[in-house]
Amino acid sequence: MSTPAGTSIFENTNLLGDVTTLTIPQLLARRAELSPEGVALRHKEYGIWNETTNATYLQRSREVAAGLHALGVRRGDKVAIIAENIPAWVFTEIGAQALGAISVGVYQSSVAAEVRYVVDYTDAVVVLAEDEEQVDKLLEHRDELPKVRKVIYEDPRGMSKHAHDSWFMSFEELLELGRQQPGDIFGQEAALGHPDDVCHFSLTSGTTGQPKAAMLSHRNLLYMGQSLGRVEGFKPGSDYLSFLPMAWIGEQMMTIAVALSNGITVNFPESTETAMHDLVEVGPHFMFAPPRIWEGIQSQMFIRMQESYGLNRVLYRKLLQWSTDAADASLSGSKPSGLAAFKRWVAYWGLTRPLLDQLGFLRLTHAYTGGAALGPDVFRFYHGLGVNLKQIYGQTENIGIAYVHRDGDVRFDTVGKILPGGEVRITPEGEILSRSPAVCQGYYKKPEATAETIRDGWLHSGDAGRLTADGHLQVIDRLSDVMQNARGDRFSPQFIENRLKFSPYVKEAVVLGDGRDEVTAILNVDPMTAGQWAEKHKLAYSTYMDLSSKPEIAELIAREVQEANTRLEPHERIKRFVLLYKLLDADDDELTRTGKVRRKTIREKYVPIIEALYDGSRSREVEAVFKYQDGQEQRVHTTVQVHDVPGEAGPSTLPPARSPGTPVSA
Repeated sequence: MSTPAGTSIFENTNLLGDVTTLTIPQLLARRAELSPEGVALRHKEYGIWNETTNATYLQRSREVAAGLHALGVRRGDKVAIIAENIPAWVFTEIGAQALGAISVGVYQSSVAAEVRYVVDYTDAVVVLAEDEEQVDKLLEHRDELPKVRKVIYEDPRGMSKHAHDSWFMSFEELLELGRQQPGDIFGQEAALGHPDDVCHFSLTSGTTGQPKAAMLSHRNLLYMGQSLGRVEGFKPGSDYLSFLPMAWIGEQMMTIAVALSNGITVNFPESTETAMHDLVEVGPHFMFAPPRIWEGIQSQMFIRMQESYGLNRVLYRKLLQWSTDAADASLSGSKPSGLAAFKRWVAYWGLTRPLLDQLGFLRLTHAYTGGAALGPDVFRFYHGLGVNLKQIYGQTENIGIAYVHRDGDVRFDTVGKILPGGEVRITPEGEILSRSPAVCQGYYKKPEATAETIRDGWLHSGDAGRLTADGHLQVIDRLSDVMQNARGDRFSPQFIENRLKFSPYVKEAVVLGDGRDEVTAILNVDPMTAGQWAEKHKLAYSTYMDLSSKPEIAELIAREVQEANTRLEPHERIKRFVLLYKLLDADDDELTRTGKVRRKTIREKYVPIIEALYDGSRSREVEAVFKYQDGQEQRVHTTVQVHDVPGEAGPSTLPPARSPGTPVSA
């Protein structure tokens, strides 16, 4: 089921001491010296897992460094990378950093204009573009990128047409160029590096404007990786699956910081599309994913169980309830009783162990989620399966993790406690402030934003929160997003949106109501779970727009919103909603590349729909605009229905179909 992890080859890991006294290239060199045969990376290609040892990891990074040096890359230069999670990314990143250059992560899902902005804004002189698709994005704006001296492509397919264009070079040619250089350029240049040198630019989410490049140092990254390792006790040679975008700070902290600080083996899937299948083959020891991934896995299991025979559904519900009851006792700090422990044992062998094996979670010792709140039902579901799932909280500016739950102290309503060596305080206005060696040096070319965000070493998060008596942090919302209705009652739209997204049928939610008498919402139904519900109820549909317009789907979502309202204060409850005819999309600037809602864009783009939610209309004719990858647009006139939410006071009397995270009676 899984590929073997190294053990004895990492025996000398503890000889590294405090890794924050090193740079990332220096740390890699030390790892290669102490355990040259230790497996650092695996990458699946054409169905085969290929291993890269620490020694080879260092050798490839040496070749990249020498090749980049031959191309004129020097200390302080920027090298941008736009690719999926492949070994060439980390070879290029560390090779550039060895020269004192700064790596820049670019989301591979970015459209051409976004790529142009990042490459131009960060002054990149060399770009690693994985394949023809990414190269074409650069070609589209070539005249606007005069600083880019060379574009290096990793996948040669489709690139023969550029054979005589000196702007391009293959990754293999870069490695060969590096092999031809005399001396040890990597070693000589890396020796000049200091832990506080800026080594990587990580882009912020850009919810309120263009993303900013957070300037991260070696110490920032390695402090976080080392601190998390000490809290969790990661074992050298443990397996981790790297499948989230490497441009995101969340993947940088795991694939670079945590892996190198703790001797972790990083596994790269064959592609983003095969990641969940490859996860089953790897059977990782720890995993990090945003809520949408955990919710998606749960939804798939929910669908499969709903399609099963009646007896199977009854057994599933009963065994999951037994396992979850025992998990609730453990999470509350008490041991399950004799009968509860026996039921959990039966549930483990009858349900949870087979499920864990099918998911690739059988070896999973630590699992993390962050970036948004995860519903308590989802938490209980995974803990019922025996998955040690924890919430984390952090920002790009402090390497993505500043707070994490401890083993045996997981709470659904908090994001845990601050990492060792960190400090936290809450301002009188309720803003969360953090200080630690992980706080970045500011934003590239944006001194005003830097001065506003980082003061006396304290990172001003812009998030509202509070501390419990025993040091757990509760995050409420962005301070700037907290709204106030016409009566002066304050409410958090993100809090309400998260409650709405507890439903397996709601994929995205945008809550409205600032300065209004009532709270309303624009919702996206989940095409997978809602589609399965429609098929089960013999409801035919053709497109997402068609599915969203069905009265039966509106009734289903109304029950789900009604259920969410029972968990909200009266002034927070949703009175009306619309089901949007399209999924919110980052390519349409409605979401950031990390999946956060751009509220300003939504308010400006959907004015007619928002007006209909508040002027008493039952429907509204709108022009729907659909954008395609080739740049073409299609405009379609459609009618959006406005739906009321019944029964806002008291518990719901309607039976909403719940996810398997909430045990129900047979």
